[in-house]
Amino acid sequence: MNKVILMGNLTRDPEVRYTSGENQLAVARFGIAVNRRFQSRNAQQNGSTDVDFINCVAFGKTGETIGKFFTKGRKILVSGRIQTGSYEDNNGQKRTSFDVIVEDFEFCERRADGEGGSQQSYASTAAPKPASTGEKFYDVPDGVDEEDLPF
Repeated sequence: MNKVILMGNLTRDPEVRYTSGENQLAVARFGIAVNRRFQSRNAQQNGSTDVDFINCVAFGKTGETIGKFFTKGRKILVSGRIQTGSYEDNNGQKRTSFDVIVEDFEFCERRADGEGGSQQSYASTAAPKPASTGEKFYDVPDGVDEEDLPF
């Protein structure tokens, strides 16, 4: 089984691009900084934290939503799978890449201006998904202003 769950802060604003062709698909790329549970002795002595920097990719509505509502520094919880790839760099060296392919995500904090409600969970499927408060989540229609959302 290939399943990963991570919580961290975005290291940069998500970069959303669209595939070419008749049925365009959103592809959001972003990175998250994840604190390690156990710290090295060096980090403990320096009063710092060991952090892993993870590259993530989200597709479709999941990617669009992450691109719209998340910015650098925001906390996010993602679940998905690890995907490896290989490529040749400009110097002819073979390199391996590791990405988390995001299937689901959750907002982990309220909006910065203090407005908002409880945490929300969003899946890559269009079907309603129950939230932790017992309410149901439905896709946000086009044209709804961010200020009208409860988070």
